[in-house]
Amino acid sequence: MKISIIDIGSNSVRLATFADGKTLYKLIQTTRLGEGLAKTGYLTDAAIERTALQVEKFYRQTLEEGAEKVYAFSTAPARAAANGKDFVKKVYELCGLEVDVISGVTEAEIGLLGALGTADGGMIDLGGASTEVTVRVDGKRVYAKSADIGAVRLYDACGRDRAKLEKMIADKLPYYGDFTAEKYDMYGVSGTATTLAALKHGLKEYDGAVVQGTKLSAEEVECYAYDLLNTPVEEISKMLTVDSRRADIIGGGALLLARLIQKLKIKSITVSDSDNLEGYYMLKEMAK
Repeated sequence: MKISIIDIGSNSVRLATFADGKTLYKLIQTTRLGEGLAKTGYLTDAAIERTALQVEKFYRQTLEEGAEKVYAFSTAPARAAANGKDFVKKVYELCGLEVDVISGVTEAEIGLLGALGTADGGMIDLGGASTEVTVRVDGKRVYAKSADIGAVRLYDACGRDRAKLEKMIADKLPYYGDFTAEKYDMYGVSGTATTLAALKHGLKEYDGAVVQGTKLSAEEVECYAYDLLNTPVEEISKMLTVDSRRADIIGGGALLLARLIQKLKIKSITVSDSDNLEGYYMLKEMAK
């Protein structure tokens, strides 16, 4: 049976299609649903429209390709925005697809499930509007926090100004408490981590198979953050072959990842191309 999952985040809409436990393909389009959310607390009409249209496009495309079931979920932008329900309603009006607005705890759980399966370890899921840190030991969650800070929120509030970014990050980090993760195998998922891994490999086109399992040291992440913040967006787009709406947020995202790694006292992270898309699929499979 072919099953498709649509992940609606703050920066991108992603589609993955699975069959018999295997990922057949993944697609991504940048729509920036969370644009302006950090300043106003609302999703803009334009962001709702373009993102809902992209969800509809993915939905109809995957049905044409033989998907028997299609699920959609949204993370921080839909749950945090005062008008998040308007987005959910818009998608339903366009194509009849119901969007599951998941909690920060569920977001962390499916990210961990996607990256680690049922194995022990931890995960940093740095998204556009929220960042989750989760650790599992002996099959049980021992730590889980979801904070309302991410690459799009940082860009909306601070642009690419390093001093402003540092201050906003420093103001949010205490939310994660005194927990340290140096004794756990920690994984990094989502756009910031995978983009830095692609940069390390010098990839001009993204290749999940190459990115999977890439080690990034704390020092490397910090160096990438500084370099990216000092590089014009146009050059980043050329260097990584990414949309300008991803290139403009990657420096701030890398800086947040660097500071979070430092706070958690981690020496390195392992990048996983498998994340909450796979996790949500596994969640649905386990619920059968």
